[in-house]
Amino acid sequence: MITIKNEEEISKMRVAGKILKETLDMLSQEIYPGQTTSHLDDLAYKYIISKGAKPSFLNYEGFPYTICASLNGQVVHGFCSDVPLKEGDIISIDCGVIWEGYHSDAARTFPVGVISVENSNLIEATKQSFFAGIEGIKAGSRLGHISNRIQRYLESRGYGVVRELCGHGVGKNLHEDPNVPNFGKYNSGVVLEAGMTLAIEPMSTLGSREVYLEDNDWTVSTWDGKPSAHYENTVLITKDGVEILTL
Repeated sequence: MITIKNEEEISKMRVAGKILKETLDMLSQEIYPGQTTSHLDDLAYKYIISKGAKPSFLNYEGFPYTICASLNGQVVHGFCSDVPLKEGDIISIDCGVIWEGYHSDAARTFPVGVISVENSNLIEATKQSFFAGIEGIKAGSRLGHISNRIQRYLESRGYGVVRELCGHGVGKNLHEDPNVPNFGKYNSGVVLEAGMTLAIEPMSTLGSREVYLEDNDWTVSTWDGKPSAHYENTVLITKDGVEILTL
C-alpha cells in the first residue's frame, strides 16, 4: 500500500534526510587507500547516534552493519571488513537513518584515491541519471517517467542498467510501496501524488547488466566482475515538483 505523508511525517523525514546527508559527507572525507570499511561503518554508527537518530540498516532483517559498503563489482549490500581499500578502487556506500520512527535512505559511489577515467565517468553518469529521472516530475506524473529516463540516460552512454534491484517507497518503513525500477516504459506505472516519498536509486554497470547473489545471501555483484556504481536519494513528491530530502 502506498502511503501519503502528512506535514508532521514529512518534517521527521527531513530531519532524517539531513542527518543522512551529513553522515555521507563525513564519510566522503574518510575514504582513502589504506582505510577499512569496518572503520567507516564505525564512524557512521557513532555519527548517527550522536545526532539522536538510529541507523536504518543495522540488524534490518539480520543485516550486521550500519552501512552497505560495496566495492568495485559489488552492486549493493556489500559487507564491511578490515581489508584496506586500495588506490583505484571505487566504493558505493548506502546508508539509512531513522528519526522519530521515519527513515531516510541514500547512496553514493566514491573514488579511492586516483581512479580510472572509465570508473570516474561511470560514477558521474550514474549520479546524473538520477537527476535525469526526476526532471519534470510532480504530482500527476507517472512512475514510468522516472524509470524510463534513468534507463535511457544510462543505456545511451553504453552502461548496463541493473534490473533485479530497484528503488522503493520509504517512510515509517525502510521499504514501502511502490517499487521504483530503473527501466521501463515512459507513460506507465502508478500516478504520483503529493506527499509520496520515494528512494530513487540508479544502479549501473561498466559491463554486462547481469548480476548474482554472493554466498553471504546479501551482497549482489556483477557477473562479469566489472565495476558498478550506485546513486540514491530520498525524495518527496510535491504538487509542483520534487524535494530531495537527502541533499
